[in-house]
Amino acid sequence: MRIRNPKDKEEVINSCNFIYKAEEGFKNNLPIHLEIGMGKGQFLLNMALNNPYINFIGVEKYSAIASIAIKKIRDYELPNLKILIMDAQNLPDILKNKVSCIYLNFSDPWPKKRHAKRRLTSPGFLKIYDLLFQDKCLIIQKTDNQELFDYSLESLQEYGYIIDELSYDLHQENIFNIKTEYEEKFSKEGIKIKYLKAHKDLK
Repeated sequence: MRIRNPKDKEEVINSCNFIYKAEEGFKNNLPIHLEIGMGKGQFLLNMALNNPYINFIGVEKYSAIASIAIKKIRDYELPNLKILIMDAQNLPDILKNKVSCIYLNFSDPWPKKRHAKRRLTSPGFLKIYDLLFQDKCLIIQKTDNQELFDYSLESLQEYGYIIDELSYDLHQENIFNIKTEYEEKFSKEGIKIKYLKAHKDLK
């Protein structure tokens, strides 16, 4: 994936006043929902607008993409929305035992078998999520990729998750849904969106 660097990337990031800081948090006890791989921020922004009593954090590994999301979000000045620019593997350093729900929207499928451990529903990442969750593990995933979806279903269930909701064509279901930029693009191309919601009790 080639990522173009906006010329004003550093300025946009440095001037952002809604970067999540562990020492500050949200200054309330509302549940925290985490989107790992927030992309350009459309899903995160609309979720925060529609759910004022939930705190949202968007995680993006690439600063170039994060700067685009910041531009989309900043004028709304939402108290329940913050972002983190970091690798998901390092999230326990910041968010240990703080998260109620994780969204995995259109994650990189890493189709080659030797790259399976990089998939965000691989056992290695599920172990990381265990450290993030507060009391119960709750993961919601959307993808256009059938192979990743099949892998995720198997990986989650082998790890002890129970599948609560499942759809191979989300837009035909009566399920509350906020679309991402990728989702709108894929839908226009006639690609069916796969969806799951799964939970697991922490030991």
